[in-house]
Amino acid sequence: MWYPGKRRRTRKTSLRWAVLCVNLIGQGMVDCAKKIVEKEGFKGLYRGMAAPLAGVAPMYALCFLGYGVGKHIFCDNDAFEKLKLTQIGLAGATSSLFTTPILGPGERLKCVLQTMESPHYHGPKYNGYKELVSGLYKEGGVSSIIRGSGITCFRDAVASFFYFATYEFLKKEWTPEGKKQPGVFATFCAGGFAGMANWMAMLPIDTVKSRYQVAETGKYSGVTAVARDIMAREGVKGFYKGLTPVLVRAFPANAACFVGYETASKFLIKIGIE
Repeated sequence: MWYPGKRRRTRKTSLRWAVLCVNLIGQGMVDCAKKIVEKEGFKGLYRGMAAPLAGVAPMYALCFLGYGVGKHIFCDNDAFEKLKLTQIGLAGATSSLFTTPILGPGERLKCVLQTMESPHYHGPKYNGYKELVSGLYKEGGVSSIIRGSGITCFRDAVASFFYFATYEFLKKEWTPEGKKQPGVFATFCAGGFAGMANWMAMLPIDTVKSRYQVAETGKYSGVTAVARDIMAREGVKGFYKGLTPVLVRAFPANAACFVGYETASKFLIKIGIE
């Protein structure tokens, strides 16, 4: 999933807001990556990787499971034939209910680990996930560990709406006449553009979520306070910091994801498992 790209986005998104690129004078994606390597070595690109890596396989399994459940709830029998994109999008949004139990606490842990080296970070420092979980629990119980899970669910619902709707639209449009599905390259491109649509819809909400999750306890009354603070200090562009690296990462990562999904689906159908 090109994790280092996400690492750079997290830092750029929180620029001037207690994230590692603060005072590293990282003005662009490549420069930011160089500064991270200079300060921490290549392993710095992968700080906070364990939580999302451990969750990526079950997360995608739950994502597509949730999408399947959403199809049964929202989609008419002809929804995909007639491209009823609202129904398809709502089916996709359903997936967030299945993935948030993993992504919510996982992202909280990742964000805290990735900001601890910042000179603007004033909270306690932890050596690894075990100590971090213990420390957060002592700080505020389970609610501290899962802080931001609500907005994570909302973020993923919005993103998945556009993610699956875009993919199914392009898949249908690029399917040759007389065929049931597009070729591998068209599937690859449809998945890639779907990933980009996913992140363009997600990024403003993700920016708010990340800042809320790494803020000192009590700094913000809630996510709306974070959003107001960003708008007041940085304007609309403050919600889109880090857009370039996530789009660079999103296309190949999600293109490969959907090619793998379609290939696995065909194999399961071939052996009689649907």
